[in-house]
Amino acid sequence: MRATTWAIGIAMLAMVAAGCGTTHQQTADDKEYTPPTSIYNVLDSTTLVYSDPAAGSPINDNPWRWAGFIFHPVGQAFDYVINRPLYTLASWFPYLMGYTAEDNMVDAQRR
Repeated sequence: MRATTWAIGIAMLAMVAAGCGTTHQQTADDKEYTPPTSIYNVLDSTTLVYSDPAAGSPINDNPWRWAGFIFHPVGQAFDYVINRPLYTLASWFPYLMGYTAEDNMVDAQRR
C-alpha cells in the first residue's frame, strides 16, 4: 500500500512538473514580444489608478461569467420562493428541525 502511494505521488509530481515546464515557452522562431496586460506591479497600490483591467481583458472572456449573469435571477428566485420559507418553517420548530442560534443570526442579517 505504501509503495502504491509513493508511485501515485511521484506520478502526480511528474505531471505537475511537466505541465509547468512546458507552458508558455517561446521557441527560437517566435521572436514577437507580447506585452503583459498591465506594466504595473500587482502589489502597487496605484495599479488600478493608472491601468484599466477591463481594457486588457477580451470581450468574451469567460462563458461561465455569462452563465452567472443569466442564472443569477434564477438563484434569487430560488432563495425567495424555497429557501427563505424553509428557514421560517424551521424557526417555528427549532428543536425538531435543528435550527440553531447561528441559523437565527444568519436569517436575521438577510435583507
